[in-house]
Amino acid sequence: MSGSGPRFQTLSADEVTTLFADAAHGVYPAADWSVWVAPPCGPAAAVVAFTGCFLVTAPVDLPWWQRVLADPEVDPLHPRVLLSLAEHLGTTVGENDAVLVAPPALGMSVAPRVRLLPFDDGHPRVTRSRRFRDDVQAWTTAEGDGLLVLGRGLAGRWEMSMDVVPNSRARGLGRALASAARSRVPRGEPLFAQVTPGNAASMRALLAAGYRPIGQEVLFPLRRG
Repeated sequence: MSGSGPRFQTLSADEVTTLFADAAHGVYPAADWSVWVAPPCGPAAAVVAFTGCFLVTAPVDLPWWQRVLADPEVDPLHPRVLLSLAEHLGTTVGENDAVLVAPPALGMSVAPRVRLLPFDDGHPRVTRSRRFRDDVQAWTTAEGDGLLVLGRGLAGRWEMSMDVVPNSRARGLGRALASAARSRVPRGEPLFAQVTPGNAASMRALLAAGYRPIGQEVLFPLRRG
């Protein structure tokens, strides 16, 4: 954050949707240390960092952010700010994740390398996804060693997550699931994924499947369950 403090701008929900669509095509916000303040854009509040720019979407007004970020030594992803936001919202701080995106296929068919079967069970990953996403769908591999979950999250964007059982890791299944996920969203739509940076295996799988990092993100669930 610059020593003179952040420059605040307000965005509408539609403008947030456009921001992520642009990022999926490699067009990013200006690195001028702005803080863009927007209303909630989905079932979770969020603090997002791009290079030299922040986006915050939450049921919190601009004066609250101006007060909390008055200290030039902190930015929206500072632990003190994240805890203050969670307390203000009466919720919890989510994972501090890297955000990656697979750009739209633009007419190219992305063929899945794994056979997927519809899955509707109380798997923890599915349960968690429903806290942060709408229209959640899930599939399991025919062998039952992999799980793929899709839903619409922040700003209505398509998001994926996956799970691979330990004895099937290091065999390329994570990459295959990440690739197959791209064929499950409408053609021309980008697909986003969040992954904890320490989860190197998932990060490698996503990168190998054509996803690229665009920022950093912390979510705050706005509903229980």
